[in-house]
Amino acid sequence: MRTVSRVQNDRSVLRNHDGLLLEVGFTLIELMIVITIILILVGMAAANYGKFVQRAREAVLKHDLRTMREMIDHYNADKETPPRSVEDLCSAGYLREVPVDPITSTKEWSTRYGSVSLFPDRAAPGVVDVSSKSTGTALDGTKYSDW
Repeated sequence: MRTVSRVQNDRSVLRNHDGLLLEVGFTLIELMIVITIILILVGMAAANYGKFVQRAREAVLKHDLRTMREMIDHYNADKETPPRSVEDLCSAGYLREVPVDPITSTKEWSTRYGSVSLFPDRAAPGVVDVSSKSTGTALDGTKYSDW
């Protein structure tokens, strides 16, 4: 059975069954080494977390662009004219709301205008493509505005 006793220098010790004194606790250098290792691991995790967040934002941006481009195509096919703005897709019921660009955190998108002609005699101008207004670069090295 172990018993805790106090020595004159007020350090905690344990006495084992043979009567030998065993010191209890950690030295300062041991604590510093453990804290250093923990900080290194936290630093590595924080760097990876930032990349995961950026990768997720890029995935959301690709999905939103694909969805808006599909809805522009559906609008063209149904109305036989392209939408005049992204908001026209919402008012016509093709989108519930204009999605937020996950890179710029705004609902503003760069639109490319052109004329779409489903029939040769009915060419109408309107939105033919959308892209992000961000000037940043993706993890793969391409610009968000080129997607």
